[in-house]
Amino acid sequence: MCRNIRTLFNFEPPATEEEIRASALQFVRKLSGFTHPSKANEAAFNRRRRGCRRGAKASRIAAHIGAHPRSRGRSRQGARARPRAIRVTADT
Repeated sequence: MCRNIRTLFNFEPPATEEEIRASALQFVRKLSGFTHPSKANEAAFNRRRRGCRRGAKASRIAAHIGAHPRSRGRSRQGARARPRAIRVTADT
């Protein structure tokens, strides 16, 4: 199960429906502890996922921020640079 929960808010271009759907699935998996629910729990798992997705969309629409949108490319470059910086610091 992935341990890296990513921010979807205030990016240019905005988060896509697919990114929100994947984020909701990841969040519900994290909360429930199940990667794949059993047949008995599948309906409840899917309800939670849909509710989480609706909540994420509502908060994305309702939130207002004065900061400039972040660039996905620069965020990706920073994420790639962090492990290298940690390795360099650990070596010294």
